[in-house]
Amino acid sequence: MFKKILIANRGEIACRVIKTCRKMGINTVAVYSDADRNAMHVEMADEAVHIGESPSAKSYLLIDRIVQACKDTGAEAVHPGYGFLSENRKFQEALAKAKIVFIGPDAHAIEAMGDKITSKKLAKEAGVSTVPGYMGIIKDVKEAKKIAKEVGYPVMLKASAGGGGKGMRIARNEGEVQEGFERSQSEAKSSFGDDRMFIEKYIEQPRHIEIQVIADRRGNTLYLNERECSIQRRHQKVIEEAPSPFLDEKTRKAMGEQAVALSKAVKYVSAGTVEFIVDTKRNFYFLEMNTRLQVEHPVTELITGLDLVELMIRVAYGEKLPIKQKDVKINGWALESRVYAEDPYRNFLPSTGRLVRYIPPAEDKNVRVDTGVQEGGEISVFYDPMIAKLCTWGKTRKEATAHMRDALDAYYIRGVSHNIPFLASVLGKKKFEDGKLSTNFIAEEYPDGFSDKDLPAKDPSILVAVAALVHSAYANRAAGISGQIHGHGRKVPSEWVVATRDEGKMETHPAAVLPEQTDMGAGVIGARVKVGKKTLEIASGWTLGAPLFVAEVDGEPVIIQIDRRGSGYRLFHSGAQMDVSVFTAREAELARLMPHKPPPDLSKYLLSPMPGLLVSLAVKEGQTVKAGETLAVVEAMKMENVLKAERDGVVKKIRQDPGASLAVDQMILEFA
Repeated sequence: MFKKILIANRGEIACRVIKTCRKMGINTVAVYSDADRNAMHVEMADEAVHIGESPSAKSYLLIDRIVQACKDTGAEAVHPGYGFLSENRKFQEALAKAKIVFIGPDAHAIEAMGDKITSKKLAKEAGVSTVPGYMGIIKDVKEAKKIAKEVGYPVMLKASAGGGGKGMRIARNEGEVQEGFERSQSEAKSSFGDDRMFIEKYIEQPRHIEIQVIADRRGNTLYLNERECSIQRRHQKVIEEAPSPFLDEKTRKAMGEQAVALSKAVKYVSAGTVEFIVDTKRNFYFLEMNTRLQVEHPVTELITGLDLVELMIRVAYGEKLPIKQKDVKINGWALESRVYAEDPYRNFLPSTGRLVRYIPPAEDKNVRVDTGVQEGGEISVFYDPMIAKLCTWGKTRKEATAHMRDALDAYYIRGVSHNIPFLASVLGKKKFEDGKLSTNFIAEEYPDGFSDKDLPAKDPSILVAVAALVHSAYANRAAGISGQIHGHGRKVPSEWVVATRDEGKMETHPAAVLPEQTDMGAGVIGARVKVGKKTLEIASGWTLGAPLFVAEVDGEPVIIQIDRRGSGYRLFHSGAQMDVSVFTAREAELARLMPHKPPPDLSKYLLSPMPGLLVSLAVKEGQTVKAGETLAVVEAMKMENVLKAERDGVVKKIRQDPGASLAVDQMILEFA
């Protein structure tokens, strides 16, 4: 077996590969950029080599530096992870020339499947179902409009070298082809250095279902069942699961056999994924093949018991697959939620910064956390904003979902915005619970974007009771301070008023912490809290200052995150957030008299909704603009975001020039 492997990647996937290498007794080499000098994957590896500046184009995408790092450290093989150079033919060839093993397919398969146009032609020849469309290269917008009309709207505009949702747009009319083609082409050139585009028919209400394949060098190719990846936003997967709640055994077998046929047609070796779109009648069409490990591979591992990274390493070394197709089973159900540093309340814009507090849920047989960050680490502007892949397993889909809800409640992240409230909301949608999924799920369930109204608290009385109990505990500690005059000690009331504010309006909830408490052993205390006419039995081992309130409320498990905020608290549960103040009755009376200060009016300014680069301005000072008109383009995380006018107006002053680096809420221009 290999003695030393270099991981040509960063973040959670680099850490994931290192874990398997440790298990196999293989030494590891990490590579890192300036921004990743103190990153978790650098700390975990046995050795680490600096390969360049922070931008990936000056570090993780430099083939010669990674090859040199292999030579300098004596690494016999390279695992590319996903993204970066994982599907780069020239990288595989450079390694082969240096007699270093690439843990993945050969250059022929990478090239054939990496180009979406070529791959569709090969799929058709191999007898794989394909989507109708135009497979030639489209030279300009004029030709794109003509082809789109011939194929029939809606169509999908796609970059030939695309991936990860970049360089893709749905167009439902000629106007959308005009704007979408230009934006997609620009993104493709920026992300892949290749702006070739093609067009295919867009399937309405499609499901995105993919087949995991694994193949050795001895002609053995297997399919490891499917993953349902239909819940997507901007073509980026959000929640994945295995198996699919939609497929029957007949369709699963047919899709698996076609995936194997395509893999054999290109003499594929290693782990790969054949992606399909599936319509409402279970007709399926080839989408693309990813010649690498997928982000969502853990759900396949959880239901099959296989370690895909280990199989990739063994196959690359020349070993035969240890299993046959008949050995591949489906055991239970697995889900994966992608936890990102992004703000779901601001159209999911990336959130960069330092992880001031970071406490992931505890891992066990039902919970797995694949992450590449730790407390004090930084979410950089230079790379993908993924924090972790949170995975859960259960005997049934319902059980796996319940574990996911609890794990999301226990995931404590501070310092950057994150999408956990949104993930919790998705899990609570009836369509998700019923398994009625499509790639339109998010657009249909959140037509106006994500907001607090998507997160009604299941039972507000639970949060009120916990707030009162926690405040009572803090008050009792404060009352026990030493040095008090005998007979004049501070007394703590049992009755409280828990107050919330919404746009200045104060809402109050009376709560009484009943005096009797029970020591239940193992550090657990039983308490009773009366909220209105309802009395809740709470058993918890919570201690003062702990960020997680883990308890049983009326016999049901509950996890609530608690932050102290001045004289009040911020509580998080099931994705919902509640800011409360806890008063005595007299304090509540006085609080009602406090004036409300409205937020400042920012409607006269165009503010940058994210940290990023101001790519272009479409207006000048003194220009009259109409609602919906493009004002500027801001690039963040390799994605171009078009900022449009919300209403008619006149541009008074330009505050930033193209090329400027923008912070969140930085002023770009001012209206008269």
